Amino acid sequence: MKNKNKTWIYPIMIMGFVFILTYACKKDDTNNNTSNIADLVFNESLVYGTIKDYDNNVYKTIKIGTQTWMAENLRTTHYANGKAIPEVIINESWATIKTGAYSNYNNDINYFTKLGNLYNFYAVFDTSKLCPIGWHVPTDIEWSTLSSYLGGDSIAGGKLKEAGLTHWNSPNTNATNLSGFTAVPNSFRDFTGAFFSLHNNYGYWWSSSKSGSNAYYRSILYDESKMGKQSENLNDGFSVRCLRDSI
Repeated sequence: MKNKNKTWIYPIMIMGFVFILTYACKKDDTNNNTSNIADLVFNESLVYGTIKDYDNNVYKTIKIGTQTWMAENLRTTHYANGKAIPEVIINESWATIKTGAYSNYNNDINYFTKLGNLYNFYAVFDTSKLCPIGWHVPTDIEWSTLSSYLGGDSIAGGKLKEAGLTHWNSPNTNATNLSGFTAVPNSFRDFTGAFFSLHNNYGYWWSSSKSGSNAYYRSILYDESKMGKQSENLNDGFSVRCLRDSI
């Protein structure tokens, strides 16, 4: 009688286990389904050039005013002289390193091709040069030159953002990609090693200019037209766009 009275428990336990396992798998798929990241949407009315980095990654380039920019985020894992850039995965290591390092967003290689890598400022400032030969990480003044050409910080973001909702959240305010820059959100890795949610839909790009013990960067948001300017910790991980050297 004792065993008979408890036989009803086992089907329920099995059903509960199946439910938990199914839910966990679905949750994991939701958080890590990055293999189908869409292709970048460039401005088809403009003419793009190309450039390769040390790893033979090919990037579109675009002339904006007197400047020529990469139209994609940097993906290299080597400096221009061939020296490897360490990939740092562990949060505590990212927080304490004082030399150049990179990571993929969320340490997920599926973000690499379309959204590029995140680099700390030590990689930006390394004398081995992060950008391909003939190119460099733009200074804060050079970012300002870009912004001024597009009408100033209050509206430049809209002209830099990839148009539509392929990568940006709605409303992607005033996004026209008129410049051809094709900015997409890649969020960031903060100085503790934690990743800021990509779903918040922000893009951050280093300058090569220091600000005291910090460094300047530029930001573009899904719900604003402006391009922001702030300074942040050297151990933060942001995207990088390279600018062709002046001839």
